Amino acid sequence: MKKLMNKVDDAVVESLAGMCAAHRDLIRLLPEYKTVIRADAPNAKVAVISGGGSGHEPLHCGCVGFGMLDAACAGEIFTSPTPEQICEAARSTDGGKGILLIVKNYTGDVINFQMAADILRAEGRETEQVIINDDVAVKDSTWTAGRRGVAGTFLVEKIVGAAAEDGGSLGGLKELAERINANVRTMGVALTSCTAPAVGKPTFDLSDDEMELGIGIHGEPGRERVKKMTSRETIEYLANAVLDDLPFDEGDEVLAFVNGMGGTPLGELYIACGDLKKVLDGRGIITARSLVGNYVTSLDMQGCSVTLLKLDALSRTLWDYPVQTPALRWGR
Repeated sequence: MKKLMNKVDDAVVESLAGMCAAHRDLIRLLPEYKTVIRADAPNAKVAVISGGGSGHEPLHCGCVGFGMLDAACAGEIFTSPTPEQICEAARSTDGGKGILLIVKNYTGDVINFQMAADILRAEGRETEQVIINDDVAVKDSTWTAGRRGVAGTFLVEKIVGAAAEDGGSLGGLKELAERINANVRTMGVALTSCTAPAVGKPTFDLSDDEMELGIGIHGEPGRERVKKMTSRETIEYLANAVLDDLPFDEGDEVLAFVNGMGGTPLGELYIACGDLKKVLDGRGIITARSLVGNYVTSLDMQGCSVTLLKLDALSRTLWDYPVQTPALRWGR
């Protein structure tokens, strides 16, 4: 294993410190809590907060800034942040309009964010939470009860963050987040395993001529292991699984998100994007917006996921709303 780091035990906090140094106009670090908050926090708006295990960068800490998150907590690699971290993120960004927690559906995240929500409510802070479960690959696993929360979380954070910036109420933002979650679906594929620094070897074994369809963002097993396919064949499989799940209908407008798992070159992701556009065109579905890149990763895993969000006028407008974060910047 070769990693560009100093000490494994310091990797998370040093990575966060480097991110904040690079984007000091947007974010600042609470190092003792491994938490990134907006540089101008708190603001007189609903505080939108998320977080999760490290290793998925730029999710979640790279999503902090104008038009997206107010704070994000980083656990250790693939490990949920603690209730103490989540509470401190909320206290540091609470502008008196309420707190919305956006939580990926993984058991540790769900438990710890619920504990934090209970503590915050006991302090008199109005707090709501929404659980994201967009993965169509598997319903239950050793990591979750129900479907996993994966790349769709990034889209929820962008759209709900925009609505919060525009003055949305806590109840309205919770309802919006639930509506976006109900209209987004994801499925991923792994070409290689990822390597957690503390372990020093691949998380799972995958032969050179194999790929894992429906992989989770921590390397959890998917639907099936198959012989390596072309990009077109792979994307057709992923896209059809997503399209058939909601289902999406002819004439629907979608945001098409091709997300890299961390180790896939951008050129290959654009090939996948072109293949996805052909699948959508063939089913009469309109690609109204696109996003391509490494946004919800699994360390150094080679692979990608396909996420489709059914758009309406409101979600399209909020997606286009100005944003200034380390991960996304436009319109401001």
